[in-house]
Amino acid sequence: MLELRDFVCCYGKVAAVKGISLTVERGQLVALIGANGAGKTTTLKAISGLLPVAGGKIIFDGQDITNASSRKILSLGIAHCPEGRHVFPYMSVAENLEMGCYLRADRPRVVADFERIFEQFPRLAERRTQIAGSLSGGEQQMLSIARGLMSGPRLMILDEPSLGLAPQRVQELFRLIGEVAAGGVSIVLVEQNVHQSLRIAARGYVMEKGRVVLGGTGHELLGNEFVQRAFLGR
Repeated sequence: MLELRDFVCCYGKVAAVKGISLTVERGQLVALIGANGAGKTTTLKAISGLLPVAGGKIIFDGQDITNASSRKILSLGIAHCPEGRHVFPYMSVAENLEMGCYLRADRPRVVADFERIFEQFPRLAERRTQIAGSLSGGEQQMLSIARGLMSGPRLMILDEPSLGLAPQRVQELFRLIGEVAAGGVSIVLVEQNVHQSLRIAARGYVMEKGRVVLGGTGHELLGNEFVQRAFLGR
């Protein structure tokens, strides 16, 4: 579904990502883990067309999307939920969801997707007329993901979805992410909660100083001595 080949991304003359290669299979949840400044968010932004690619290629479903526009990338089926939620605070929950499908022309399916989203996110259904800025942090994060799903994505990019959430909300959020992946949507997940991420990930990559230094299944990385020492405090 997604392949990065010798991918390089720079801020000015400084290379933030230095020739990484990775793959995401169709319907697979892949976690990128690493310390702050490792290049994870930079990678996600470049995939979504928010940062220019300085070298290498990004291939999505067999098509070269290197340095394609964000609009083009969204239209192909890649939805990005950035760090910090970024809901439209003065619009209702329903209006935020409508913003997620503004490129879609299949209105009958959009109506059906609204009902599916409200079934999958019952808390949002209860608050469909509520102003998004008045929701709790966990509810806003759910809304951000639900809005991304309304675009009808084949691949979702999630950047630190549990940041700042209470432990109970974190458990609920990861359950929902697992359900989305089980529904056939490929996911690239960057998340500070390494244990939860690798527990639900089919595959993971460890990034360090702009490079991929380790890869494997989620189970393999959870048992890896370096991962346990660096990220799990063991």
